Amino acid sequence: MLKKQSSQNKSIIIFEDTPVRRIWVEKEQKWYFSVVDIIKILTDSPTPRQYWSKIKDREFKQFQLSPIWVQLKLKSADGKKYLTDCADVKGIFRIIQSIPSKKAEPFKQWLAKVGYERLQETVDPEIAINRVRKNWKQFGMSEKWIEQRMRGQEIRNKLTDYWSENEVKKEIEYAKLTDIIHQEWSELTTEQHKKLKNLKHENLRNNMTEAELLFTALAELSTTKIAKKEQAKGYNENAVSAKKGGGIAKSAKQQLEEATGEKVVSSKKYLTPKQGIKKII
Repeated sequence: MLKKQSSQNKSIIIFEDTPVRRIWVEKEQKWYFSVVDIIKILTDSPTPRQYWSKIKDREFKQFQLSPIWVQLKLKSADGKKYLTDCADVKGIFRIIQSIPSKKAEPFKQWLAKVGYERLQETVDPEIAINRVRKNWKQFGMSEKWIEQRMRGQEIRNKLTDYWSENEVKKEIEYAKLTDIIHQEWSELTTEQHKKLKNLKHENLRNNMTEAELLFTALAELSTTKIAKKEQAKGYNENAVSAKKGGGIAKSAKQQLEEATGEKVVSSKKYLTPKQGIKKII
């Protein structure tokens, strides 16, 4: 059984340093969590998928109960999305009852908290903003960096809103257009930039310097304004706007580098790998 899901409310949360994938289903206004991720936490099994398969056969199918899980697309370790068994808080509680584990009770308390968290944020978005700001402060980010990061995200959201309303396909084409902008202003692809900073799974923007954030925002702001003026439609037309927008930021970057004698693109990274995993998006 497949449920319609929101494409913009996905995240990874952490239970005792272990990531759990979840996704917000807009229509139902609730979170669904990866069953396999939770099985791995509670059992420490090296093969959580097999463990889950046995539970399904033993506890659910033989009694002909309606499935308490659904299949939603979640990102895997290889970066691709696959249909994955997921359950809401109520469903996860039922599954936990079938697993003998010392972690069951603390996990239930944790799950109840994070399951309710998104509902609070829906009513009052300021809660989410303050939570993110608090997390970045805990990582030692300066107020100036935090303001630039949040302002940059706002600019980014306006750009992707324009794309979504003008025939740009999400996921693949968003990534391609983003890379065009980034390569144009920084003269590196996003992957090359991550390699320069020695990043693996960490978020590139969360590891940018203040200057890198500033020029990324300038490039994306310029792209949005150019695309709107040119009324760009679809991937190809928006790719032209992306190149122009990135070019404006590139010119500004080169002028700054000539004036200061310092490179804008840096190998410095702000979040350690452990910190990068612990952040909640």
